[in-house]
This record gives sequence, structure tokens and C-alpha cells, in this order.
Amino acid sequence: MTTPDIAALSALDERLRWLASWTIHHANHVRPKADGVKVGGHQASSVSISAIMTALYFDALGPNDRVAVKPHAGPILHAIHYLMGSQSRENLENFRGLGGAQSYPSRTKDAIPVDFSTGSVGLGVAITLFSSLIQDYLTARDRVAPDDRGRFVALIGDAELDEGNIYEAIIEGAKHDVRNLWWIVDYNRQSLDATSADRMFERFDEIFSACGWRVVELRYGKKLEAALDAEGGKAIRDWLDTLPNADLSVLHYQGGEKWRERIAADLGKKAETFLDAYDDERLLDLMHDLGGHCLETLTEAFADASKDDIPTFFIAWTIKGYGLPFAGHKDNHAGLMNPTQIAEWREQLGIEEGAEWDRLAGLSDNLSPKVEALIENARIQREKKPRTFGTVTIPAIPAPEGKEQATQAAFGRILMDLSKGGSDLADRVLTTSPDVTVSTNLGGWVNQRGLFKRRDMEDVFANARIPSAQKWAATQAGQHIELGIAESNLFLMLAAAGLAGDQYDHRLFPIGTLYDPFIARGLDALNYGCYQDARFLLVATPSGLTLGSEGGAHQSINPPLIAMGQPGLRHYEPAFADELAAMMEHAFRLIDAEDGESTYLRLSTRPIQQVAREDDGWKQGALDGGYWLHTPQPNADAAIVAMGALLPEAIAAHDELKDELPGLGLLVVTSPDLLHRGWTAAQKARWQGRHEPSHIARLLEPLSRRAGLVTLCDAAPASLSWLGGVAGHRVAPLGVEQFGQTGSLADLYARYRLDQAAITESVAELLLTTS
Repeated sequence: MTTPDIAALSALDERLRWLASWTIHHANHVRPKADGVKVGGHQASSVSISAIMTALYFDALGPNDRVAVKPHAGPILHAIHYLMGSQSRENLENFRGLGGAQSYPSRTKDAIPVDFSTGSVGLGVAITLFSSLIQDYLTARDRVAPDDRGRFVALIGDAELDEGNIYEAIIEGAKHDVRNLWWIVDYNRQSLDATSADRMFERFDEIFSACGWRVVELRYGKKLEAALDAEGGKAIRDWLDTLPNADLSVLHYQGGEKWRERIAADLGKKAETFLDAYDDERLLDLMHDLGGHCLETLTEAFADASKDDIPTFFIAWTIKGYGLPFAGHKDNHAGLMNPTQIAEWREQLGIEEGAEWDRLAGLSDNLSPKVEALIENARIQREKKPRTFGTVTIPAIPAPEGKEQATQAAFGRILMDLSKGGSDLADRVLTTSPDVTVSTNLGGWVNQRGLFKRRDMEDVFANARIPSAQKWAATQAGQHIELGIAESNLFLMLAAAGLAGDQYDHRLFPIGTLYDPFIARGLDALNYGCYQDARFLLVATPSGLTLGSEGGAHQSINPPLIAMGQPGLRHYEPAFADELAAMMEHAFRLIDAEDGESTYLRLSTRPIQQVAREDDGWKQGALDGGYWLHTPQPNADAAIVAMGALLPEAIAAHDELKDELPGLGLLVVTSPDLLHRGWTAAQKARWQGRHEPSHIARLLEPLSRRAGLVTLCDAAPASLSWLGGVAGHRVAPLGVEQFGQTGSLADLYARYRLDQAAITESVAELLLTTS
């Protein structure tokens, strides 16, 4: 490895700090604002990490390395790509404007190549761990050549280390012996509201070391290290090593004179030799020479860590607002330089007014070609490549046979049948679950396809001839990754696997299972995966009050509402096995479709009688969100609308009423999410002068305008009660709005008005008010 040009790197670092700060300043003080609202940005958080990113992007990183940049360092990332030529001046001038450079790095919305979207703190860090595991998985399948393997780097704001998902991730990583990870903390010791707690910092090295990580602390730069090693320096080092974070920040803000006063007051004669060697300006410069700003320290540390693949946790000491007028001030998180301050800085850098956007403005004739060479030779430099889809043939997924089936059991049988085939799809399926593999009916798939481990692990119970339904030997050929009980890790794993097609040109079809009530545990991570358009199939089971014997804590109520509000996630709740098979086939197609998305299936353990089908006419309606199981007569005055495991009650009520009310319809809703999307899309189309009736409007068209709808779901009634707004029908919403309790299905359905009697009574009340 060649010796880095520290002088050129330092000049480049300074240029990045200027471009990032100017981009933010331009958005707030130069670009016209019609609404007068502050645009914002994070000048202090950007400049604190600029040297770290300079050392990475222009020295340490290779073409196959992938980086998750801390959210508030987005302007530095944009500046880097501006110098590389992959970001335009137009986008920088429109920073935080519609269509411009995004506030926080975004895979889907930014024009630059972003490896991982960030913004929801902690998640961009943790996904790198699971992406490293996915790289191991693909390497074991010869989909990633050994020479093409990369390192996964997370740049972390120190306040992010308060996020619990980071620690859930490193515990999981220790189980799977993850490698090729660098997590680099921008330890500027300031969060949004205050300075960081000293005691917590003292624990970081212990926590990460216990999980198998190498911990590297970069506290002092080369210049400060030399001063502390010189005569009189030991007392200063001992004093600095114990100085509280808040005191450090105050002194960094106050300047060299206050540093001198404080050192003299605390150390007296012990500090005389040290202090006599520096005037105030040089003293301040020396005390600002922390490890996270010293490019020589950074490049050496990264070079040493590159010699192996041990996961490494770097603690790089920095100053928030480094080099800016408010460096170290506790209120500088969202602080902005005013026009006078930015003008003074521009003059100090030798940048002419009007040349602020010039790529290498202010650099000397000697340094410019050296900096140009660093940019041109950056090994990580790459353009944003287009996403590819339609690469995998999806076979037909037949429905399992059986007169009475639960959708959860049918899911297991469908996967079992898929596992026995030799299709390209089956070989690309990767399943994962947070310690509920067996109870979500993934056991058969795992028996056939095996557990994945970087190192083979025998099934000790099988070797001991102990009978077990689970035959789980672990090899590099396995297609199931078992996780601990942490739903956040599940969704991060799904997101990492769902990006394999983009990152490795080999699409995986990730399937994750969990208990439906516990989706909310990992909801932030689920939203994070959807935000960057990672594609996966989420199977949540069992659901609702229908899981009667397990009690209220395991009876989900609001997941359909969660799904309705989640972009990038399609929700289905099938009642019958043939619906489930059609939805799984469609979900696989959506994973590999340009206009696709992820899919969430809400399943049940309740076995229900399957319906006889005359043809496949129901199927497209089911995939679009609903279909008539019993079509109403024209101008009918009532219809029953039901979803999921409560179809038996709806069918029984319809059978009871059909002779008395021959026009009564029974509508099966398979996706309130898709029906609602279609309805709102039709409204938007009307505003644009187009009249395109939605699927739900067409379904309800046979009913009279005064008709009533009895809606029934094992979930919050709001999941379906909105249907009354489509055509002005009155609604009797039946559902669950309270925490459940243990009991038989009959008792619970009666208690919460989900039974046949509640449906027939509601139909009667609607007809009575109509007449």
C-alpha cells in the first residue's frame, strides 16, 4: 500500500468542509425561500466527520466496500460525490429542495450512489452487520467471488450509540461470527440537546470487546501525541484523559486563552514547561488536534485494520463544529453560520466571491494537481447504477389440497413443496425468523434446505439418535438464518437480503416470519427497509383474537392499520389456502418487478372449511384486494364484508339470511390496504380530469345507494369501516378495539361481537333503519 499524501488529503478535507457548509448556507441564506421557513442542515455535525470521510473515500476504501453514512454527514457525502463528478451543482444548489440533494442519504431519491439509506438513527449502522452476513451467504454460493468481497463501514454519530437496535445487532453478529465490519464513531461528545455522558463512553469498549470486536481508540492526533510525549506533557495527558466531556466542549469553544487559564489553574507548576512552548493560537490548534481530525492517525489506523477481517469499532475523537465559529458550543447541533461568518471563512480559504462552487477553489497551484490525483484515483469511485428486475422465472404456486386448512399450515406446506423442487426461485429463497421458526411453520422448509452457518455445525440430537421433528444441521449451503428474539434484527436482515439484487446483481427472495402481535417491536426497522425499497415477503402469524388460548398479549389488533399506512408494503389477509398460494406467487413476482414492493401476509392458525371454486374468476379480484363470494342482486340493500379467519362466521350468517334476503351479498376482503390505495388513487385521478373507478367502487356498484355494510375483521374495525365512504353506504363495523383475553373462540367471538349472531343482528339493524 502506498504512503498517503497527507498534505493533499488535508487540503481535500478542508475543501469538503467548505463545500458541505456552503451547500447548507446557500440553502438557508442565498436560495430564495417562498415560505420563509428555515431549510436547516447540520454544519457542525458535517465538519466533525469530514477528515474521517476523507481518509475513507480517498485512501482506505475499495470498489467493493459499502458505507452507511451518519444522517447528519449527508452534506459531506454529497460534496465527495460532487468532487468525483457523480453529483451535480444543480442538485447541491437545491439541497433539501424538491428533487435536489436529500437531507439524509437516500438510496432511492438521491442521484448519487448511496449504499444504505440513513436518517432513522441506529438502523443504518445495524444493517451493515446483516449485509456482511448476506455477503457471506452469497460467497458460500459462489455468487460473490473472494476477490469481490467488500468491507461494510458504518459512520456513527456518538449519540446514535444510545439506540438499542445497535446492541441487539452486535449480539446477533457475535452468534454468526460476522466479519468485514468497521463501525467508526464520530465521537464529538455532543448530542442534539447536551454533551454526552462520560460514564457511557467508558463502557463502549467493554461491550464491543465482549462481542468479539476489536476496539481502536483514536483520541489524539500525531501533533498532540508528540507534545504529550515531550517534556512536561505527561501531566497534561493525565489531565486531558480525565477531563469531562462538557468541560472539553466549553474549552474548544472558548479558545486558546481559556485553555491556558484552565490548564494553569488545574495543574499549576506542572504545566509551566508545556504552556511556555505555545502562544494562545498555537495552543488552541494543538488542543484541536484530536485523532478524528488527524489524517495521518486515521489513515494509519485504517491501514492496520485492513490487514484482516476482524470487526473493528473505531472511537475517533472529534470536535463538533470543527473549524467553525461555534465549534464546541453545546447548542451548535442545528446552528448555521451567518453571512458575515461564511464570508470571513471564504476569505481565509482564498476563495473568490462567486467561485464558492468551484471544485478546487482556493487551493495552491502546488496542491491542486495532487488533490485532483486523489479524486481521480479514489478506488471507491462509482456511478449510481440502474436497478435491474425481471431476472428470475417465477413458477406457478399450486394451492395445497385439503377440505379444512389454516393459512399458517398452508404456508408451511407451500414452502415445503417449493423446497423439494429444483427451481431457480427455490434456490434463491432465504428464510429467517426470530426464534419462531417452528411455530410459524417454517420447520419443513428448514428440514429440506438446512440452516446457514459460516462453519458447518452438526445436528447433535440427530447424531445421538434422539427423535426430533427438526433435523437442523447447519452448513454453508443452508437457506435459513435463525435469529434471536429481536424483531428489529429480523427486519434489518430482510432489508439487507432484499438489497442483494442491487448490491450483488443476484436477487434473493427473503421470507421472514414472526408473530403478528410483535410487528410493532420492529416497526422502525420495517419502515427503514421499505424506505430504501428492499424487497421481501413478511409472514406474520398467528393473528387476532383467533389465537384465543394464548391470551391478550398475543392477540394482535392494529397490524392491518399499520400496513395501510406503510408505503412500499402490500398487505394481504387470506382466508383460504388457494388465496394464499396466489398471493405468495404474486409476492415473489413483486420482489422481482420494477414497479413491485414488499408483501405482508397476515395468517391464522384457525382451520377453516375451504370453498369450492367453479373457476379462477375470483383470483384477480383477490390479488386486487377483494371479490364477491356471493354476488349481491342489483340494488341490494345489504352486504356482509369479511376478512381472514372470520369468513366461517360471515358464511354462516349469509347462509342464515339468504332465504329471507335473497339479494344479500358476501364480499371477501383480502387486502384493505390495496382497496384503500385504489380508492384514493381514483380520487386523485378525478382531480386530474381522469375518471377511473377504483376496484372497491366497482365491487360496491351493484348495491343501492342506501344499502348497509356489515364489516367484520379480527382486527381494529377501522380496517374496514372506511368502506362506507366509497359510495356513501352506512356501516356496522365489527372488530376488536380492546385488549383480548384467554378463552375459547366461541366465547371470545361472542364477547367481542365477532360471531354469527352479531352479524345477523347488525344486518337486521341496518335494514330496519333503511326501511
